[in-house]
Amino acid sequence: MRPSIAFRRRTLRIVLWSLVAALTLAAGLGGVVLWQHSYAMDERRVTIRHGGHTLHGVLTTPRDGRARHGLVVHVHGDGPVDATHEDGYKPMWEANARAGYASLSWDKPGVAGAPGDWLGQSMADRADEVAAAIAWARARPDIDGRRIGLWGASQAGWVLPKVAAKTPVSFVVAVSPAVNWLRQGRYHLLARLRADGASRGRVAAEVAESDATRRLLERRATFEEYVRARGGDADGMTAARWGFISRNYRADATGDLRSLRGVPVLLVLAGQDLNVDTADTERVYRKVLADGGALTVEHYPDAAHSLVKRSVERSGPRITLTALFAPRALFADGFLDDQRLFLHGLSGSERP
Repeated sequence: MRPSIAFRRRTLRIVLWSLVAALTLAAGLGGVVLWQHSYAMDERRVTIRHGGHTLHGVLTTPRDGRARHGLVVHVHGDGPVDATHEDGYKPMWEANARAGYASLSWDKPGVAGAPGDWLGQSMADRADEVAAAIAWARARPDIDGRRIGLWGASQAGWVLPKVAAKTPVSFVVAVSPAVNWLRQGRYHLLARLRADGASRGRVAAEVAESDATRRLLERRATFEEYVRARGGDADGMTAARWGFISRNYRADATGDLRSLRGVPVLLVLAGQDLNVDTADTERVYRKVLADGGALTVEHYPDAAHSLVKRSVERSGPRITLTALFAPRALFADGFLDDQRLFLHGLSGSERP
């Protein structure tokens, strides 16, 4: 039997209303995403000249009606990072804006179409780059050159104090900063093996392999020698990465940190950090900087190395949904507020 006309009409109405409901839900979710990714600041692309090259940057400014603002200059950690860190910096930039500060960041050389190659840089090269960006910012009429400071994460721990030795900075926010390259590498290796539940045999084998790599670095081995020493297996290492490690593996911030004495420093430490030994970092920072009375240390027990909540980071679906629908909630509880309050406290009578 063929369906009746009334049945076909009823079915069509159900399909149409289901489609309308689906479209309405999609539109509503889309509106939530747009709202959550709308930040209380103005954003523009900028270019900065440095050493014959051009840095491709992003400058954000508060919407408070003031003609001039202090500035937070962002210094990336390791890896091919673009200016916004795939929008991950934006909640922090908004916190800066609420404290009355602009934010400046740029694509690493070779990232997102920027000229150059970040793997060709030493930590001193990176510091020169940041100093050039600060000089560019000081020449702008909308930036208060007396209130320019640094924000840096992880590998930036070797860059921040070098910058302060080159040019005056008003403050530093150091997020999970490393102190000694080799100690940090060994800590990361052992922490990762513990997290994996590795057997004693596997631990011994990987530590021996790490020691062999250190010996190759100490005798300035080429990438080809590294590959031969591993039996022809590069294990993901590239010639460019080997060159980067060879240039920087001796990095140690201990001596350079003296340039931050008397500078207000906010040291941000993650309780679930598998990359950096935060206890070692805190010990060194307190030893070098505590006498000046300008060091503030904040701990976030549930934070991973990136200051994202460890409980969120462990779940692929959860971190994706949080980044999409509530990006500010990615970070450890209190982190964004503490950063805002630290900056606000530097601003005297300014209101956030």
